[in-house]
Amino acid sequence: MTERLPSSSPSGEAAGDRLPPVRFAFDRHTWKEIAHLLANLPMALLGFVYVVTMLFLGFGLTVTVIGFPMLAAGLLGARQLGKLERARARALLGVRIDEPSPLPWRGGRNGFFAQLWSGIKDPVGWRTVLYNFIRLPWGVLTFSITLVSLFVLWPVLPFVARGLANVDRAMVRGLLSPSDELERRIAELESDRGVVVDTAAADMRRIERDLHDGAQARLVNLAMGLGLAKEKLLEDPESAAEMVSEAHGEVKLALQELRDLARGIHPAVLTDRGLDAALSSVASRCTVPVKVTADLGARPVAAIEGIAYFTVSELLQNISKHSGARSASVDVWRADDRLLIQVWDDGRGGASLDGGTGMRGLAERLNAVDGLFVIDSPPGGPTMVTAELPWRDRSGTP
Repeated sequence: MTERLPSSSPSGEAAGDRLPPVRFAFDRHTWKEIAHLLANLPMALLGFVYVVTMLFLGFGLTVTVIGFPMLAAGLLGARQLGKLERARARALLGVRIDEPSPLPWRGGRNGFFAQLWSGIKDPVGWRTVLYNFIRLPWGVLTFSITLVSLFVLWPVLPFVARGLANVDRAMVRGLLSPSDELERRIAELESDRGVVVDTAAADMRRIERDLHDGAQARLVNLAMGLGLAKEKLLEDPESAAEMVSEAHGEVKLALQELRDLARGIHPAVLTDRGLDAALSSVASRCTVPVKVTADLGARPVAAIEGIAYFTVSELLQNISKHSGARSASVDVWRADDRLLIQVWDDGRGGASLDGGTGMRGLAERLNAVDGLFVIDSPPGGPTMVTAELPWRDRSGTP
């Protein structure tokens, strides 16, 4: 059977001179659609049995400790069924759909529970469950109609197959496409908010400890020294003058400790002169010669600027303490809507996210603001750390 448009040429020209080439109704696209429709029933049975079993066991065992983990694992398996269906639609129906992003990995102190909750709320998994629920009756219907048409309605089979396949295409696009990426990203950022809170709490504890053990203790000793000097002022002026001189030295040390502490919270040079000057300042305090190159042209918002500064600051501290390097470099530049940072050193290498809480904390802090943190540090060196942050300038536009 073939499809051909009738000739409308008034001049009596040959129809083949004016019409599009003949297209066979039973071409390879039609046979792919027929194969897809016949495979609907076994695939629908597989998916339906899986999701019913998964939901029954998951919800039924929620009274025990394994219920919610089993439900999260079941939804992860549903994701794989969705991946299989997208591949089948791509091969047989020509439907090109991007794969959804994987569930983010949750580290940190409450990582297991955050990962569990993220899996249970996974919109991709739940939409795949819904897809497999409604596919069973549809699979029975399409299989039956296609099978009957193969033996009874052969002349119209291509048109029937095309209509049923178009419904399948709409289902795949509607339920298996990654159109819920915004919802997933919102859920991810909500989960990452816990990391930010933990980081802020740790910073507050560090500041409190530094104040208590450093400047506060020094000021207490200063007050006691001045009190003793006051008592000896009339009895022993020379001793009092010596104690005042010591107190003056203590004041200088206390002021220096307070400056260092304030620099650790938010350095004034960063606020006043921006990232380039601030990074040059922190590089000058590194025990290894550091070359700083910054090509920004504008300043990002204060939050991104601060994260970039403290990321480089901690990486340079690690280079000073652990790398054994002889030289290092810091490169900062803007690429479209991203702020990129690369810190390199020629030290002994071997740095990794599993090597301690410092690197892992940096990665979590950047991930919480939709950033990236990548370490390339083979044993023997060199080490290259690349960090990316979203760029948003101070006018509020990307």
